Amino acid sequence: MISRSLARVLLALTVLFAAVPTAAHQQKLAISTVSVNPRTDRVEIVHQVPLHDAEHALRHGGVHSPDIVSSPESREAFADYVTTRFPVRIGDQFAKLTFVGSEVKGGSLWVYQEMPIPAPSQTVSINSQILTEVWARQENRVNLGGGTDVRTLIFRAGDGFKEAELRR
Repeated sequence: MISRSLARVLLALTVLFAAVPTAAHQQKLAISTVSVNPRTDRVEIVHQVPLHDAEHALRHGGVHSPDIVSSPESREAFADYVTTRFPVRIGDQFAKLTFVGSEVKGGSLWVYQEMPIPAPSQTVSINSQILTEVWARQENRVNLGGGTDVRTLIFRAGDGFKEAELRR
């Protein structure tokens, strides 16, 4: 027979662990990497977004049953969404980002984009507002560069453009 104290502890633990999966789904963090590929003369942009968060954004935008894992249409819809929420400016002009593809790896959707390398004299500015209209506490990190030479920009809802130095 289980004592009352032990039963209460077990009940409290059950309630606590039942809430963990719900909290784990909403990570409120998107990571983008922007790097120059000298072999292709392109700027490569990679966005990593938790699957559940991506599907939630699509539902928020009116897609009734998004299925990022099984549906290429859902992945493409989210890629279109990312394009509108991740503008890049070269000087005072908006850059045209080309969609390269997307894939599901682990618990994340990866969206790949690219653009031509701007001239060294041109100023590049980025504003990552992915998911910020869904969750006010959303944080987006944009890593510039690769290897051991990385600079990170952090964006939250309402932030403006930030200058991004693209090292070749």
